[in-house]
Amino acid sequence: MKYRALGASGLKVSAIGLGSWLTYGGTVDKDATRACVLRAWERGINFLDTANVYSGGAAEAVLGGIVGELNRAELVLASKLYFPIGEGANERGLSRKHVRDQIDRSLARLKVDYLDLYQCHRYDVTTPLEETCRAMDDLVRQGKILYWGVSEWNADQITAAVEVCRAGGWAVPASNQPQYSALWRRIEERVVPVCRRYGLGNVIWSPLAMGILTGKYTDASRPQAGTRASGAFKDMMEDYFTQPVLDAVGRLRPLAERAGCSMSQLALAWCLRLDVISSAIVGATKVEHVDENAAAADVDADPSIFEEMNRILAPVAPHEPYLA
Repeated sequence: MKYRALGASGLKVSAIGLGSWLTYGGTVDKDATRACVLRAWERGINFLDTANVYSGGAAEAVLGGIVGELNRAELVLASKLYFPIGEGANERGLSRKHVRDQIDRSLARLKVDYLDLYQCHRYDVTTPLEETCRAMDDLVRQGKILYWGVSEWNADQITAAVEVCRAGGWAVPASNQPQYSALWRRIEERVVPVCRRYGLGNVIWSPLAMGILTGKYTDASRPQAGTRASGAFKDMMEDYFTQPVLDAVGRLRPLAERAGCSMSQLALAWCLRLDVISSAIVGATKVEHVDENAAAADVDADPSIFEEMNRILAPVAPHEPYLA
């Protein structure tokens, strides 16, 4: 496993991270979850990402039953808050009250004394930015978190947060967690340059485009039984799950063969080609998935392969690519 700095901070995270969205605490049982987490640890993955809303808090809880077996000094444990966790007026958002309540609940579920990274899951237009930034700085000073970051904030919101924190002498955000893959590149035009300018590392989600870039799908009219495209999450894949996209992805197979890797490893290596990407977060329901994904950190493909990927996928990508 290779490790990268989380932006301008001194924290090192594995180039491949293990996520828990739509998997742990939900569709994946406890035994399989434990096997995947321990296998990830064996393969050098030190970055585990979750959120208070994943499976209604069950993702944090099931991870809390496992992380005690790992070396806490090396583990980089991340969670998030923002989305509603109840019907109450204050059970959502990024207010000081909600931040204080949710950090304690997450720490309790995860059975740890602190989080390495606490992320604002979305931007809260109903709370003053200064209030959120100061609340995060308070958590850093209290030792409940070491770093804080954002997720799916736009370039202007990230810029404003950094400037507010600098003006107040508060801890600045260290990271951003955006969606990013060879089929979803909209952060490249403005978010990537802003993150590079202010020193935020990106810990990206859905780098395999919800499985499309693995090459396992070939017929948009007949997704394989038991896959995400055939189940309750198929609507989330509507931007990708079309025959032109699947056909284009199929044309990447010779490139993966040239690179000496699998399709999924090629897709992950493509994301990691950018220095502003600190880690690519992937899910895993089996230990075989962990092994497959972890090996992507060692793929050393010729840049010309990535350029050819861009040419093949450009006509079908939901967002026009900006960078080579």
